[in-house]
Amino acid sequence: MVRHIVMWKFKEGTQRERDEFLTRLAGLRGVVPQIRSQEIGVDAAGGENYDAVLVADFDTMEDLAAYKTDPRHVEVSKLCKAIRVSRVAVDYIL
Repeated sequence: MVRHIVMWKFKEGTQRERDEFLTRLAGLRGVVPQIRSQEIGVDAAGGENYDAVLVADFDTMEDLAAYKTDPRHVEVSKLCKAIRVSRVAVDYIL
């Protein structure tokens, strides 16, 4: 099992777009077959923290690679890239 964690910091004034991005990202569950589980959260503390996080599980690194290049994921990612300031990620084997 592979866990994929991504955190984003978004540009000021993009809350509507952020919410749309996170809704569309959540909508990939059950559509992109490689996703085994998925949690998406918005930071509750504020301040210097990242604004949102994705925690998703995949069976293999190949499944994660397929997810990353799936056209539906690529389309959702375009919105994120337009509104983010920074992104960090880690992928590890459970």
